[in-house]
Amino acid sequence: MRAVPLCPVDAIAEGAARGFDPDDDGQDTLFAVRTDGVVRVWRDACPHAGAAMALRKDGYLNAAGTRIVCHAHGAEFLPESGHCVQGPCLGRRLKPVASDVNAAGQLCVLIP
Repeated sequence: MRAVPLCPVDAIAEGAARGFDPDDDGQDTLFAVRTDGVVRVWRDACPHAGAAMALRKDGYLNAAGTRIVCHAHGAEFLPESGHCVQGPCLGRRLKPVASDVNAAGQLCVLIP
């Protein structure tokens, strides 16, 4: 596996999210969310229709920072599991992306 660095892990605050464009193609395809001190990385694609999730840059969460929201369809997901708890894809889940933090404190995605 190849580790692709995204950012310093400390750059993602508790209850915040950040989008990433690891392929440098001009559009975020992944996003990371920190909840309960844990950073998780997800594909930026709603399981309902594959739409990008954010309304604006890094706008992946509701106002309280407690749920991931697909702004195209209003679906809401638990940041700990990616499971949809409200909206048109109820019961489905976001696709997780393998990630790790390297010795330098960089959040990295793991590419096979």
